[in-house]
This record gives sequence, C-alpha cells and structure tokens, in this order.
Amino acid sequence: MHSYLRAIGFSNINNRTDLNRLLDRIIEEPSKMSSIQQVGDTGSLTEVTKEYAEGIGITLRGETDENNQFHMEHYFPFLHGQFISTREEVGINKRVDAEAYTGMCDDFRLGVSLIFYLQNVTEFLEKKNQNMPMGTPFSVTLAALSLDGRILLPIEKDEVQVRNISAETKYRNSLIAEAKKGNQDAIDSLTIDDIDTYAMVSRRAKKEDIYSIVDTSFIPFGSESDNYSVIAAITEYNLLINELTKEEVYDLHLACNDLNFSLCINKQDLLGEPVVGRRFKGNIWMQGSVAFSDQ
Repeated sequence: MHSYLRAIGFSNINNRTDLNRLLDRIIEEPSKMSSIQQVGDTGSLTEVTKEYAEGIGITLRGETDENNQFHMEHYFPFLHGQFISTREEVGINKRVDAEAYTGMCDDFRLGVSLIFYLQNVTEFLEKKNQNMPMGTPFSVTLAALSLDGRILLPIEKDEVQVRNISAETKYRNSLIAEAKKGNQDAIDSLTIDDIDTYAMVSRRAKKEDIYSIVDTSFIPFGSESDNYSVIAAITEYNLLINELTKEEVYDLHLACNDLNFSLCINKQDLLGEPVVGRRFKGNIWMQGSVAFSDQ
C-alpha cells in the first residue's frame, strides 16, 4: 500500500482487500481519464483519476489493451498545486521501477537541485511524441504530501528586517547565477558569505534555540530523491474533508526560501494549530506538474 494515502485522508486503508475495493471503485467511477499511445506499443498508457476533495485524490496509471481493458501498473495519491512555484529548464527522467517519471530543475533559491514526482505524465509523453524541445524554461506547479509535521512559532521580524532579507536574497541569487557561469569573484563572495553564516550560527546556537536562528530550510531527506525535510512559513491554509472517508486534511500554502508550494497532511498527523505566519516543520514527498502546453 502507498504510505502517503494517509496524507489525503485514507488512514483507514489497512489491508489489501480494502485497497483493492478502493482502486476498483476509482476505475468504475473516475473523475478524469487520459490516454496516450506510445510509439511501438499496441496498447496505450492510461491515467485514471478520482478526486475526493478539491485538488486531492488518487491517480491510477497503467495500460489499456486492444480490447479497451485497463490494467493498472501502479497508483499514487496526489495534491494539485494552485500556483506556479518556479520557472526553470526541467529535465524529465523515467524511474526504473514503474511507468513513472521525475522532474529535476535547478532553482537558485534552494541551493540544491529540485527533484519532484511528475504528475502529468500523459501530457509529457504526448509532447515527447511531438518531439517537443526540452531545453527551455517551463512553469512548474509544486505540491507535497506529508505524514508527520508540527507547527512552529514564527521568528519576529520588523519591516526593515523583511526588506533587508529580501534584498540579501536577491543579491545572493544573482551571485549564484554568476558563479554558475564561472565568475570567480562571485564564487569567492559566496564562499565568504557561507563562512560568515556558519560562524554566526555557531555563535548564536550556544545561547539560542536553533529554530529562532533558522527561519526556513529545504534539505534532501532519506534515500528517495524527491523527499525533503522542510521548515516553511504558512501563507494560507484550508481544512478539507475527504468525501469518502470524512477524514479532515489540511491544505497548507507554504513559502520556503522564497519558493511557494502547497502541502497536504492529515489533521491527525499535524501537531499544533496552523495559523498564517506560523511555520510548518516536517518531511515531505514533493510532486509537481509541468506546464508543457506553455510552449
């Protein structure tokens, strides 16, 4: 069973029988279906999607044979993001274990390569069949699921500090861009900044709690390339109800290192009360939808 079913309100799926019953129901009563004929295959790759609240649900992916029979290969729970998170060149790679794909792009704001599970695979394969060039920026809408999280209080900042942080972030991003081009002065400036930051954190950590020093963070987590450990500010939140199980889940809009994305977590798994301005801390599975149609 997919561990992240719980995040969208299916904590009651405890055995294979319940899971098969749920998947059969999705096939019988889908909210959406899409197919793409793959070159060299007699069948077509098909996605069957069922939504259980606004923007959350389950997608089944498999093959439809020549007799129009759907054969599921795998499934995944999803949350559809509501706003564009980044616009960068995106590399798409097929996973070896299933008919699934991951996207990867470099975003200066994070300091690491952003890897996410690709949601709109049929759209990607359709564009691939049309020999669409991939070396151009695409809009990427990110969303994440979490099984465990907690709410942290915000770090108090006045307007001057907020403006200074914003200016420093823009300056650092410009330095990173220059450093990637091979500008040695930019590389030296970034190295000095990192040394100064390390010294500042080491000094303050002796007397302060680490969460009063680190405002947000975005760190790869575990063995899966699309899993991250994050601390992010809550900019908006909604309480959704899974129409089938009646479980309550939170749809949080988060800002982390100036990167905005949505996150879904079961209300039972979130410690604390989400409020705009407070922070979310937890481990997430990052998903994303790429706007290939923009090209």
